Amino acid sequence: MKAQTRSRMNRKLPFLKSGKGRAQGKVGLGEYERRAYKAGYSAAAGQTECSLSYDHMQSTLLNWFKATVHEALTCRSILGVSRAYRRGYNMIAKQPLLGIPLPLRGTVSAVVSASNEEKTVAAVISELSRLPIKEIIVILNGCKDRSYHAINRGDKIIVVCYPERLGHDVARSIGASLTTGDAVLFVDGDILFEAKDLAPFLLEIDKGADVVLNDITPYLPPFSKQDVVTRSKMFLNYVLGRPDLQANSLTAVPHALSRRAIVSLGVRSLLVPPKAQALAIVQGMAIRAPNSVDVVKRNRMRSGNIGEGNEMARLILGDHIEAFQAVMEQQGVRLNMTRMPRSKLARKRNSR
Repeated sequence: MKAQTRSRMNRKLPFLKSGKGRAQGKVGLGEYERRAYKAGYSAAAGQTECSLSYDHMQSTLLNWFKATVHEALTCRSILGVSRAYRRGYNMIAKQPLLGIPLPLRGTVSAVVSASNEEKTVAAVISELSRLPIKEIIVILNGCKDRSYHAINRGDKIIVVCYPERLGHDVARSIGASLTTGDAVLFVDGDILFEAKDLAPFLLEIDKGADVVLNDITPYLPPFSKQDVVTRSKMFLNYVLGRPDLQANSLTAVPHALSRRAIVSLGVRSLLVPPKAQALAIVQGMAIRAPNSVDVVKRNRMRSGNIGEGNEMARLILGDHIEAFQAVMEQQGVRLNMTRMPRSKLARKRNSR
C-alpha cells in the first residue's frame, strides 16, 4: 500500500523535477513545493492513523520549514509551500485534513464580534479553526437569537456575552484586551471568510508588519461615485503621508495587529479604528495591505448602514474627525503638510 501511495506522490508533481528552479544558489519556488510535498508525505507516513491530526501537521511543517527554507519568501509563495505540504500529508491520512498549516514563528489569537449572528457565527469560527490559531475569542453582544447555542465549544474557543449591544468597535476592543497571541486577527460574526483568504494577514504580521489591512481598493467605484466615508478614509491616509493605503482602513475586516501595536496603541484606541490607524501611521508602524477580500458585497445590510447619511456613516465620519484631532494634538494643526503662511501659499499657488 505504501509503495502505491509513493508512486502516486511522484506522479502528483510531474512538472517539479529535482534541480529545476535554481538560480545563483537560490532554491526556486517549484523546488520548495516539491520538497514540501515529500516532507508532508514522510511526516504522515511515520505515524499511526490515529495520531494524524492538524496539530501534528502544523508542528511538523514548522520544524521542516525552519530547517529547510533559509531565504525570505513572499506570503503567496509560503502559502504555495504550505498547500504542497498538506497535499503530501493527506496522501497518507485516510480522512483528508482541511486545515492550513502555516510556518508561523509567533502565536495567533482571533477576535470575533457578533450580534444576532446564529446563521453565520459557527461557520466563521469553523474557518478560523482551519488556521494555527491558539485562541478564538467570541464577543457576543446584544444577542436576542440563538447565537450562543450555535457555537460549537472547543478548547480554543472563549465566549464572552454582553446583554447589551456594544457595536463591532467596542467588541473588538474588549476582545483584544483578552488576547494573549503575538498577532491578533479581527473578523465579524456576520461575514464568512475562507481560511485561505485570512492566512496572508497572519503571515504578514509574522513577517514583521504591525498593522495589516484588507485591501478593498479593487471593490470600490471610481472616485466620482464614492461615498463620503470612503473619501474620508482616503483623505486621512493621504494627509498622514500614506496615500498608498488609499481607502484601506481599520474600520473594515478582516484586519490584524501585532502584539507590539496593541501595546503601543492601547486597546482603548481600538474603540475608534480611524484614530488607532492614524496614531499607528504617526508612530511609524509598519502598515501593509497585501490581500484583497471582498467585504463590500458580503457586508450585511442593516437599517443603520443603508442610505445617504445613515447612522453608521455618521459614526465613521465622527471617528475620522476624532482621528484628525488626535494627530493634530501631536503634530500641530497643519499636520506637517506645510509651514508656509496662507498669504505666501496663495501667491505660490496663483503663480502656476
